[in-house]
Amino acid sequence: MTDDELRGALALCAITDDLRDGIDGLVARAVAAQQGGATMVQLRLKHADARLLVEAARALLGALHVPLVVNDRVDVALAAGAAGAHLGADDLPIAAARAIVPAGFILGASVGSEDEVANGRLADYVGIGPVFGTTSKADAGAAIGVPRFGELAKAVARPALAIGGVEASHLPGLLAAGAAGVAVIRAVFGQDDPRAAAATFRAH
Repeated sequence: MTDDELRGALALCAITDDLRDGIDGLVARAVAAQQGGATMVQLRLKHADARLLVEAARALLGALHVPLVVNDRVDVALAAGAAGAHLGADDLPIAAARAIVPAGFILGASVGSEDEVANGRLADYVGIGPVFGTTSKADAGAAIGVPRFGELAKAVARPALAIGGVEASHLPGLLAAGAAGVAVIRAVFGQDDPRAAAATFRAH
């Protein structure tokens, strides 16, 4: 994937929330989000085991034509044939992950403070936040705000996704601060109509 293709894929990353409607329901919501304009999907199921994650990832891969990345689990992403993995501050460091993944495998990193910038510089893209208050992640930490997002995005010098409580109305300010796109959970997957919710973001 070229840098331009990656930036295009980062425009609207829709992150899964749960399996309340089973794998088939999750896939249906992901397809709806894609139809609405989601350009990447991140599989994030915090309480699922590896077997279930692989099953869900393979089901999503069979239905989506946008890149799928797996949250936290390089092993699951590789086993399922996903496009990449997104790694948090407590996960495998990007340098270690890079040593075991094939060429072209996308690696994303979470950045929320200065001490996470060095790891983020080795990633293909970063998710910076939480920019705004969020209830989707219990361990997300305090909101950093748009100006701080911009500072970290400049420091890490990688395509940056704004994450954490992001709404469509926030897009102009985030893009002006240097965002390559946004990553959302509740604002797309948590809505009754993921297609319409994603389209609201793309309309901006």
